[in-house]
Amino acid sequence: MSELERKPAGKKYNDDFKKTIVDLYHSGSSVKELSSEYGVSEVTIYKWLKDFTPISSEKEALTPKELADIQKENLRLKQEVEILKKGYGHIREKVTEAELNDFIEEHKDQYPIQKMCEVLAVPRSSYYDSLEKTTSKRAIENRELTKEIRRIHLESKARYGAPKIHKTLLNRGFFLSLKRVQRLMKKADIRSITKKKYRSYPSKEKVVQLDNLLKRDFSTCTINEKWVADITYIPTARDGWCYLASVLDLHSKKIVGYSFSRSMTSELVIEALQNACFSQKPRKGLILHTDLGSQYTSSKFTRHVQKQRIKQSFSRKGCPYDNACIESFHAILKKEEVYHTQYTDYLAAKLAIFQFIEGWYNRKRIHSSIDYQTPQAIEDQVEEQLKT
Repeated sequence: MSELERKPAGKKYNDDFKKTIVDLYHSGSSVKELSSEYGVSEVTIYKWLKDFTPISSEKEALTPKELADIQKENLRLKQEVEILKKGYGHIREKVTEAELNDFIEEHKDQYPIQKMCEVLAVPRSSYYDSLEKTTSKRAIENRELTKEIRRIHLESKARYGAPKIHKTLLNRGFFLSLKRVQRLMKKADIRSITKKKYRSYPSKEKVVQLDNLLKRDFSTCTINEKWVADITYIPTARDGWCYLASVLDLHSKKIVGYSFSRSMTSELVIEALQNACFSQKPRKGLILHTDLGSQYTSSKFTRHVQKQRIKQSFSRKGCPYDNACIESFHAILKKEEVYHTQYTDYLAAKLAIFQFIEGWYNRKRIHSSIDYQTPQAIEDQVEEQLKT
């Protein structure tokens, strides 16, 4: 095993991650939704809820309305469990939409149609359309393809354009050309929301050049071999500019660590690196590449890097291409999320960034640079190989 490879271990989550999941639950997300969105088991989420949910006063009693709400919620959860058991929820991807529509039709007297469609992730329009008879095979195919395109587009929060939707369709067993996807999207007025990145002007301040170990060699053999890091700005209405420090693994393209703060200090980038090391447990010899920003060249950050036995590498002065991969991530973040939202304050922005990185970018967004797979899938594949 290479010195740069790490021993396979269970996933590690810091307290900030756990508390954010609990906050999302209390803001309306179900345990099932959170488990699916962030790749954490339902049992673990329930444990976090127990550990991080404030305990009410013993003198506080439930009102009749609160008791009725709890009973209603219990009934809903019971129905969802029963529907999933009968509807093959554990092998959902292997069950065709036609089979699910048949299941809904068969059990419509036992459970509400709306609830079955919601639990089995079948659009109600799809179910009702399946009851209608039509003679055109091509029309049926286009209708089903358009539904699937809408579903993929919705899952990506409108971030995917035709190329990624086409690749996702192929991965899901559909066989069609990119041009057909483009035609169907144009006809249905489905389009990507991504916007172009704002180009800032480089600073003319003189900077001392430090060692560039990476030298634009972004190739890797495994995870935790080469990391890149940088800081970007996130605007909010009340709190002004906030700052996101990110650490990206060049092998998986996964954001392995990040930190969000109201101030751009050495502590910001140190916390991002600490979170990355906590979750990844890298071995000695890892290269961390950054620009020549004062946060990354500070003695405080340098001492922390040396303590972790990490080799520090720096971009050349005025050469953003040396750190293009992390620049690319921040561009994606801006185009797919930040440019479409006006965050009220620091906390609203922090929650949105958490959902984008943990729920979308790392786990669901496919990347052309890693053969249209997700960063988490690449990391999981490496960990499986290390077990053998």
